[in-house]
Amino acid sequence: MSAIVISGKELAQEKRMEMKKETDLLKEKGVTPGLAVILAGEDPASQSYVRAKQRACKETGIHSELDEVPDTISESDLLEKIDQLNKADHIHGILVQLPLPDHISEKKVIEAIDPEKDVDGFHPINIGRMMIGQEAFLPCTPFGIVEMIKSKQIDIEGKHVVVVGRSNIVGKPVGQLLLNENATVTYCHSRTKNMREITRSADILVVAVGKAHFITAEDIKEGAVVIDVGVNRNDEGKLIGDVDFNHAKEVASYITPVPGGVGPMTITMLLHNTILSAKRTVE
Repeated sequence: MSAIVISGKELAQEKRMEMKKETDLLKEKGVTPGLAVILAGEDPASQSYVRAKQRACKETGIHSELDEVPDTISESDLLEKIDQLNKADHIHGILVQLPLPDHISEKKVIEAIDPEKDVDGFHPINIGRMMIGQEAFLPCTPFGIVEMIKSKQIDIEGKHVVVVGRSNIVGKPVGQLLLNENATVTYCHSRTKNMREITRSADILVVAVGKAHFITAEDIKEGAVVIDVGVNRNDEGKLIGDVDFNHAKEVASYITPVPGGVGPMTITMLLHNTILSAKRTVE
């Protein structure tokens, strides 16, 4: 058996075509969805990611603004920039690219963003709303993962989901979103004992630990759905995931690749949230 590959790249393209139609309709009503991105410093990975977001905005008709500031910017100056964007009527989504310089509090920055413009879905108010199943801006990577699973009509209800990793950005929220879909969710992390025993019980296995080929075919139940969130580089500089794809695909029923899997969907759901925010202004 060889698994069916869930291509985030293809799904993202489909969704962005629909988003372009939505932005065109909004523009007819006099509203152009606007996304503002603040990038502090010159981290190459962050710069690459921000450029990809800008290209995606252009592709879908979203107005984007990028404010590149030095990594020496003071915390108070950064918070002031966020405050100005909170008050800007033409901006519907605000994203501060992480990681931030060491002297700036990530917590303060996230909490400074207006929850109604928090299109990254990291503000405690949006996280709280998500937890209790209320309407909220959902964190983009977990949101994209759920969309990928649903795109293949894979039933989530009643399934055992195992999430390997418990970060606030991916692990915890993706487990909660799948719980909201009536899955039974187990988290594994660095302190988990007998991890293979747990991962082998998963109907759906989500891996987000940032360790190359951490999960092998032996860790996967026959026929499981495997979602690989990891992005790592091997010794040759090639991008690889947290899952040993070539061997895992012989065991799994569905699997996501790296690259071309979860990554494109993360940016796509950011666009979705920005358009949703803009729609709220005309409803």
